Amino acid sequence: MTFTAILLIAVGLAMDAFVVSVAEGIVLRRITPRHTLRIALYFGGFQAAMPIVGWLAGHTLRAFIAGWSHWVAFALLAAVGGKMMADSVLGFETGRLREPSRGLRLLVLSIVTSSDALAVGLSLGILHVPVLWAALWIGLVTGVLCAVGIQLGDRVSPRLGHAAEFVGGLVLVGIGIKIVLDHLGQGI
Repeated sequence: MTFTAILLIAVGLAMDAFVVSVAEGIVLRRITPRHTLRIALYFGGFQAAMPIVGWLAGHTLRAFIAGWSHWVAFALLAAVGGKMMADSVLGFETGRLREPSRGLRLLVLSIVTSSDALAVGLSLGILHVPVLWAALWIGLVTGVLCAVGIQLGDRVSPRLGHAAEFVGGLVLVGIGIKIVLDHLGQGI
C-alpha cells in the first residue's frame, strides 16, 4: 500500500472526528490552546490506536464488531447529541455546559469516532500493511484536522448565537445516523 493510499485512508477516517471537533468548537464559549490540544490528542490518539487493536483482534472478532459497532456508535452519538439539543431547547446556559474537551464525554466521542478505524486495522492486517506506520499517519492526520475543526467551530459559533448548541447536537445525531445508514447500505 502506497503512502498516498495511507494518507487518503487517514483523511477519510478523520472526517467524523473533524466534524465532531467543529461541533465542540461551536459549543465551547472560549477556546484555549489546551482545549485544542486535548481534543486533537484524544481523537488522534484513538484513531491511531484503533487500527492497531483491529489488527490484533484479527478475524475472530470481526463478525461481532461489524454486527454491532454501528448501533453502539449511533446510540452514543444520539444520546450526547440529543442531550445537547434538549439543553438548548430547554434554555440551559451554554456556558454551564460540561467541559466537552475532557472527561467521559471526550472519551466516548473519541471511541465512537474512531470505531471505523478498527475495521481498517483488520483490513491492514489482511493486506500485510505495516500497521504501526499506518496508525501513526492516521493519528497524525486526525489530530491536525481536529485542531483545525475546533478552531473552525469557534469561528462559526458567533454567527449561530444561541442555536450553536442545538446545531452541534444535531451534527452528532446526524453522524450517528450516517454511520447506521452506511452500514445498512453495505448489506444491500
